[in-house]
Parts: sequence; C-alpha cells; structure tokens
Amino acid sequence: MAENSSSEELKDRILEALEDVIDPELGVDIVNLGLVYGVDIDEENNVIVTMTLTFMGCPLSASLSYDVKRTLGEIEEVNQVEVNFVWDPPWTKERMSRYARIALGLSE
Repeated sequence: MAENSSSEELKDRILEALEDVIDPELGVDIVNLGLVYGVDIDEENNVIVTMTLTFMGCPLSASLSYDVKRTLGEIEEVNQVEVNFVWDPPWTKERMSRYARIALGLSE
C-alpha cells in the first residue's frame, strides 16, 4: 500500500514539474494546455509521459521532448524518462484548463 501512495505522490510531483514545460508557440505549459495524456511509472521509477502536440507535424516535438526529459531529470527519484507522442485522441481546445483558456484570451 505504501508503494502505491509513494507512486501517486511521485506522479503528482511529475505533473507539477511538467507545468514548468512551456509550449514556446503558445506560452502556456503543456499540462494546462491538455497536451499530457498520461504519466506511467514502473517499479524502477522509469517514467513514460504520453502526450500530444497541438497539431500533427508540429515542429516542436524534439524541443518539448528535451524539455520534458530535462525537467523530470531534476526529480531525484526519477530514473529514465521516455516521451511517447500520440495523435489519438487528437488534441482539441476543449482539453485546455480554464487557466490556459484565460491566458490565451479564449472565452469559456
């Protein structure tokens, strides 16, 4: 049971850290943009971040992948980080948090 709670705590810290990864085109973090679809942590604290981009063919995949790996590499418990880009389901503006919509001047 303790292992599961520590895994959830680590996942929360990872998501919090990912809020520091900013989409350079939109100027809002990838979590609030709704680009992060999932975070999986194995028993050795290797992390797989499943995410998407705002559109297929977006030239930022290498840059964002690097930023995610660098940011999560600063968390002591995290071992290896892999970024898995997916296109299904496709990203839509509805995935953005209220914060992101306000920051981008979009109405609710």
